This record gives sequence, C-alpha cells and structure tokens, in this order.
Amino acid sequence: MSNQSSIILPPEWAEQDAILMSWPHEGTDWNYMLHEVCLCYHDIAQAITADEDLIIVTPEPEAVKEQLSDLEHQERLHIYRVATNDTWARDFGAITVIKDGTVTVPLDFKFNGWGLKFAACFDNLINRSLQSAGVFTRELENHLNFVLEGGSIESDGNGTIMTTSNCLLSPNRNGEMTKDEIESYIKHTFGARQVLWVDHGDLEGDDTDSHIDTLARFVEGNSIVYTRCTDANDSHFECLDAMGRQIEQFRNADGEAYNLFAVPLPHAIYDEDGLRLPATYANFLITNHSVLVPIYNQPDRDQAALEAIARAVPNRKVIGIDCNALIKQHGSLHCVTMQFPKHSIKL
Repeated sequence: MSNQSSIILPPEWAEQDAILMSWPHEGTDWNYMLHEVCLCYHDIAQAITADEDLIIVTPEPEAVKEQLSDLEHQERLHIYRVATNDTWARDFGAITVIKDGTVTVPLDFKFNGWGLKFAACFDNLINRSLQSAGVFTRELENHLNFVLEGGSIESDGNGTIMTTSNCLLSPNRNGEMTKDEIESYIKHTFGARQVLWVDHGDLEGDDTDSHIDTLARFVEGNSIVYTRCTDANDSHFECLDAMGRQIEQFRNADGEAYNLFAVPLPHAIYDEDGLRLPATYANFLITNHSVLVPIYNQPDRDQAALEAIARAVPNRKVIGIDCNALIKQHGSLHCVTMQFPKHSIKL
C-alpha cells in the first residue's frame, strides 16, 4: 500500500507542461492524403499552442516548421528530428506518473502496433529519442516488458484506472498474463486502488481493440463522459447500451457514483470500400484551459456533442476541430496527442 499511495497517474485535466504530436510524412499511411491530414494537424497545433507548448517529432523538421510558420506562438513550438512509423502519439508517448507528491517520472512501455497489427520499430523508440534530446526532467522508467498504449487507460486522479477488457486482455499484448495479473500490474504501476473494466463497446473499424478513449472518459468533478447510441437500428446500439448500463454501476475508489454525461455517436462514416470508420466524440483532448473536440461536419451530432461536453467540463473552453481527415486512418484527435504534466518537461 505504501507504493500505491506514493504514485499517482494524474488525470488529463491536471496542469500540463506540453502536448506531444508526431507529424505525418510520406513514409506513413497518410501518404495518399498528406496535404489533407496536415491541414487537420495544423488546426490542432494552432489550438494547442494558443494554450501551451507543443512538442513535435518528425523526420522532416524543416518541412514541418514551414507548415507551421503562421502560428502566432512560435515560442511554444518545439520540433525534434526523430524517425517515425506513424503518428499516433497517444499510444507510444511516455505515460507520466507523479511519485511522492512532486516527482514526475515518464514511463516507457512497449508499443507493438496495437497487438502486432502494424509496424512500430521506430515509434517504440521515440521516448528514448526524446530523452536523448534532453526533453524529460527525469530519466525514463523502463516498462518495456509490458505492452500498454496511452489510449487504453483513463485515470480519475483519485485512485481509479478505467480500461477495456477487450484491449488489455488481448492475447497479442500481454497474453502470458491473466486478468488478475494485469490488474495487479496496473494498480502497482499507477498507484491505483481499483481498476474499472469496461466489457462492452466495440466500434466498427477500430484497430485498437476498443481503446477506452473512444468510448468513455474521466473529466474533472468526479464525472464520466461516455458514448451513447440511441438508434436501435445502428449496429452499435446493443454494445453501447450494455456499456452505458455497466458505467452506471461504476463507483469511484471512495464508493461514490460518478456524474454521467452522454455524447452521441456520430452518424455513420464509411471509407471508399464501404467499411464503417470508428468516429467518436469521446476522443477529445483536455488542455490547460480548453477541451479540443473532434467534429465530423455533422451539424446536429457535432453540436449535441459540443454542448454535452461543455456541460461536463464547464470551466474550460470547448473547441470543435474537424477531424474527418483523421478518421480515414481509423483514429481521431486524442489519438494523435499525448499530454505531459507540469514539471515533467524541459524546453
């Protein structure tokens, strides 16, 4: 218990030093739509640097600097030359804990391309590249014996980690471990008193095996924002209905019920082959003073989602960012970012 009480995984709304992004380039799966996706990245970068520092890793720093030359706050932009496979910073970025109340420690987990689905040889080294560049205030803590993506866990900052059984129990991640062993590891590593397992909710087209950040998110005020489907004819209706009923039963580590805020599921978006893409409004990013919410050019659903999130997070400005480009590669806004808490970064 002494170890658990001395470690906290800060919630996303805790004060931040910076956000990490990995910029698209021709060597990524974005190559066929590079201009379109870079415009989306530009919009996200603009919103972040209006609020705090932004760290960008890319093999092409000069090109990225030129793309972002119009940003007002150039002093908040920090670009590092780093080889990358792809651009999903949420899942390979260091996950930072606070030890003994004040010491920030970045944890470096193994990233294996979401259960060996995609190449990750460069992305799995990005944290060490940033350490070599002197970015972190403390040395990386090696957790490369455990596969974990940042999008697969949520912290309420009060002793609870929320995750999905579909992802963390995937045999291609830590298949040699039982559920009890994985839960024990999560509690020990993040100082958690409990792990809440979401057992339902699988968005079509999701390559992550149901990351929690596509489904349900902790926000300040002992609250959860979660995805709800009200269309009984939608293929997601039953699984999201079951998820909602399960979340209603969740209690925090002190035994208190969470305040719940539902956001709608976007209207179905399909790729050129007619396959549904995993669009979700739950994939928002909380910055120091704002909430950046992915929207999909669906005025009715977009507005309903923005209003619900504004009710859930009344003390921050809610900003919608068109993420139709991101969803074409099966991700969204939260997926391409990773926050670093206060006192964890040297810039």
